[in-house]
Amino acid sequence: MREKEEQAIVIDYLPYGYPLEKKMMPIAHAVGKKNFTLLELVPRRGIKLEIGEEVYIGEGKRDKVYYILGKLPLSKISESAKNFLQNYIEKQIGENEKRFVEFFNNAQPINTRLHQLELLPGFGSKHTQAILEERNKKPFDSLEELKQRISNLPDPKNSIVKRVIEELNGEERHLLFVN
Repeated sequence: MREKEEQAIVIDYLPYGYPLEKKMMPIAHAVGKKNFTLLELVPRRGIKLEIGEEVYIGEGKRDKVYYILGKLPLSKISESAKNFLQNYIEKQIGENEKRFVEFFNNAQPINTRLHQLELLPGFGSKHTQAILEERNKKPFDSLEELKQRISNLPDPKNSIVKRVIEELNGEERHLLFVN
């Protein structure tokens, strides 16, 4: 069980809610900072949220968020929010590279036929085998080093971004990065 989200980044703000759903209350679409959880937030009365703004959504008193409406399906967010989300995920991978390098250093088999590494787009059994052999010699220190030590490897950062988006779509059975 992963930790609950404490902070979220606003990726879209709908001051009049969803016009077709008759409820005219403001809604913010946000992504959790830790586990990339997509959420629908209701801001406090009189509060206008900005895209890119960080808001507290943890336990206790929230200054800007009245309550969390629930999880948000990726299909419900706008194209501009999807673009913002993709850029945000790329930025988070860069800022928290150690967390993602640890994934490559510690990924395990899911069952006898499938390894966690094979769930990354573009990573097949040959790449997985090469990564396992290299990490047994010496753990990876960066995503760049991973690319240098394994020939013909797809860009790990791009593969992680694609995988996070796939997991946010909600159709993946095994979750690597999204809560």
